[in-house]
Amino acid sequence: MLYFIGLGLGDARDITVKGLEVIRGCSRVYLEAYTSILTVGKEALEEYYGRELLLADRDMVEQEADEILKGADVSDVAFLVVGDPFGATTHSDLVLRAVNAGIQYRVIHNASILNAVGCCGLQLYNFGETVSIVFWTDNWKPESFYDKIKRNRDMGMHTLCLLDIKVKEQSMENLMRGRKIYEPPRFMTVAQAAEQLLEIVQNRREQAEELAITEETVCVGLARVGADDQAIRAGSLREMASCDLGGPLHSMIITGHLHPLELDMLRLFSGPESLNGLKMTDSSTYIS
Repeated sequence: MLYFIGLGLGDARDITVKGLEVIRGCSRVYLEAYTSILTVGKEALEEYYGRELLLADRDMVEQEADEILKGADVSDVAFLVVGDPFGATTHSDLVLRAVNAGIQYRVIHNASILNAVGCCGLQLYNFGETVSIVFWTDNWKPESFYDKIKRNRDMGMHTLCLLDIKVKEQSMENLMRGRKIYEPPRFMTVAQAAEQLLEIVQNRREQAEELAITEETVCVGLARVGADDQAIRAGSLREMASCDLGGPLHSMIITGHLHPLELDMLRLFSGPESLNGLKMTDSSTYIS
């Protein structure tokens, strides 16, 4: 059997009882190490689980999947994923490879950012399409995520923005020269994501477009959700660009229509003046 096991969002103890029992009975245990991270390292997981973990980076999962599947038809192999196994669509490919190889699989779910984000008080059924915000470079500044935010806002829906992480990435020079030298890990902050969005807003304003968001749109910044030191901050997009929520991982929400109960919850995480610019469209809806 090939087991896909979610680890949750906090530390080693967030594994489910079922997941831990399976891990301790497997012949090999892989730790997926590129779509997300826990607040603790591999060594802490190994100590708590009582098992050696084999790191599975992007190259292994996408190009050497047969190595993971090897022997899973006659013994149990575990593939561990931070959050829930299918919070990242990448892992569907591994499922299909297992099925095509005649290997059975089973999924043991856990909390992911997609549902834990409700900790800020916004109601999960009011979220639209989730988007990813990537690091810009000097020569590459995609804006497609803004258009998805606009579609959600047009429907009054909130947008969860998953912020870029760069783990085991090569510089262009090292990539071209075939050198296995990797850049230090980078994790996008809420402030960096907000700065990129502010630049897009200005670009679209100069093009005389009708804006989906402005500098005053209410946003929520989240960091280390599920950990003991999680941080949540609500305020305008402009305020998000200067907020410091500490270490990774960060996420950000662009709000849509707000119910009064959602607004009351956001006030728990905002400054006294941060949410004063909201407009009421009817007795049960606020917009920014």
